[in-house]
Amino acid sequence: MVENVPTGRCVVAVDGPSGSGKSTVSRRLATGLGARYLDTGAMYRAITWAVLRSGVDPADAESVAKVAGETDLRIGTDPKGYGVTVDGVGVDADIRGAEVTGAVSAVAAVPAVRALLVGRQRQMIDNAGRIVVEGRDIGSVVAPDADLKVYLTASEAARAARRSAEDAADVAATAADLARRDRLDSTRKADPLQQSADAVVLDTTELGIDEVVDRLRELLTERGVA
Repeated sequence: MVENVPTGRCVVAVDGPSGSGKSTVSRRLATGLGARYLDTGAMYRAITWAVLRSGVDPADAESVAKVAGETDLRIGTDPKGYGVTVDGVGVDADIRGAEVTGAVSAVAAVPAVRALLVGRQRQMIDNAGRIVVEGRDIGSVVAPDADLKVYLTASEAARAARRSAEDAADVAATAADLARRDRLDSTRKADPLQQSADAVVLDTTELGIDEVVDRLRELLTERGVA
C-alpha cells in the first residue's frame, strides 16, 4: 500500500552542529513527506575533496575558489540513496574520510565557495518544490523563507558518542574534532553556523530518531504543510 502524502510545496530547513542527528532525521522526514533531500554539507565536502586532489592548500582562498569554480559537482536528492560525483568520479565514501573532514571547515569558510554553492542549493530547492535541506546556514541564509526551520542540538557527550560510533573512532578524539569544527564554523565571517531567530530548537540528547521525526511532522501539520 502506497503511503498517502501531500504533494504541495514544502521546504524544511534543518540546521545544527555535527552529531545532532541532522542527516538521519532529515532523510527519514523527507521520505515520510514524499519530498526530496539535500545534504549541503556533502557539497562542501565534495569541493574540499576536489581541492585536496588538486594539491591546493585549503587555506589559500583564491586557489580554493578557482578549483570550486572549475569543478563539476553533482549530487542526488533521493532520501533513500543519493550519490555525489566530482568531475564524473563517485566520491560518496571519500568525502567522509578524515582528510576531508579535517579540511572542510577551511574550504567552507571561503566566501566565493559559499556564494557558488548557496546559489546551487537555492536552485535545487526551487526545482524540488518539496524538500528537506540540512546544513549549517539553511534557515538563516539558504532558505530563509522555509515553511519550517529547525535547529537540532544535543549535548557534547551525546554528539561525540554518536559520531564516534558512526566512524568507529575514539570518543575523546571525536569530541575534540567536533569542538574544533564547531568553533571554526560558528566564527567564520561568511554564513556562520547559527540558530535562526525563528527556528524551533530541538534537543535530541534524550530523543530517539522516530521521536524527533514525529515532532517535526507535528510542527508541519500545525503549519498546514505536512
